[in-house]
Amino acid sequence: MRIKANQLDAHLSNCKDNLSPIYFVSGDEPLQLNEACDNIRQTARRCGYDERQVFYVGASFDWDTLLAAANTLSLFSEKRLIELRISSGKPGDKGSKAIIEYINNLPVDTVLLIIGGKIEAQSQKSKWFTHIDKVGVICQIWPIDLKQMPEWIAQRLRAAGLTPTNDAISLLSERVEGNLLAAAQEINKLFLMHGKKNIDVDDVLDSVSDNSRFSVFELADAALDGNAARVTRILQVLRGEGVEPILVLWALSREIRELSVMSAEIAKGASIEPVLNKYRVWEKRKPYFRKNLQQRHVLFWQHLLIKSGHIDKVIKGVETGNIWDELLQLCLLITGIKLFSNQLKAG
Repeated sequence: MRIKANQLDAHLSNCKDNLSPIYFVSGDEPLQLNEACDNIRQTARRCGYDERQVFYVGASFDWDTLLAAANTLSLFSEKRLIELRISSGKPGDKGSKAIIEYINNLPVDTVLLIIGGKIEAQSQKSKWFTHIDKVGVICQIWPIDLKQMPEWIAQRLRAAGLTPTNDAISLLSERVEGNLLAAAQEINKLFLMHGKKNIDVDDVLDSVSDNSRFSVFELADAALDGNAARVTRILQVLRGEGVEPILVLWALSREIRELSVMSAEIAKGASIEPVLNKYRVWEKRKPYFRKNLQQRHVLFWQHLLIKSGHIDKVIKGVETGNIWDELLQLCLLITGIKLFSNQLKAG
């Protein structure tokens, strides 16, 4: 059975004591993906599935581990949740066979939660996918369209007890540019700053431009300002506060992409000020952009885009590396500090 993300709450609320034997949640929008999986976990605990086993599927994963877990009686609880995290979204040949075998011999009092990336149309025709569709629940997560973003933000603000003006909703929508994690972080910050009250444009401006150490936007500004010491401190705090690495990367790569596009126009003869106005750079942030556009060539930003792409693959588990070390290197490169390669030049 296939359901939409906004139908999952209703489905889970109708569950009495037992859930579906399999849930497959897939997509590349992290906030909705995480919240959907958290909802399933919480419902499982409410229904008595107290034991939880988690398996991370990588290139060297032994799929017999899943089958062995399915055939082993729980030592701690009558009911259990087995969580299978597939970063790529595709289990491969061995994984496909293992999932089909698992379905053909479903263990009692066990829920299997499979979490994966975006599933292409061709993969949805595969045997493992259709087997899950027959016996379980498939919930595919899709990004919120930019046109739907104001409505999503308005609902989220009201759910937090905030009453926003239409202008405040529009400004916050424009500021986060479709990133739900960033929007959720800003909404949480607004609630912490103001409690349950009316929210206007000035409140949003104060929130997104304040000097909070916990803001990914502050991290991006510090990097563009060339302040390596502040960048390092902010990144450490973000990590300690449990901010998702994908949100940090989004904030940095967003600036890199914009500067890459602007630099390309300037390299063709455009003047800096008209370019800044064309891309609607805020007045308070123009000094950061002006400085970087004057000092760095388009090739610099293109190299950083390649670096950002590598970090994205590390976060998704496709390539190896320490995520936070990689993010620190990217931040320092933006500040102009040369690391281990002569290919990236600040000038």
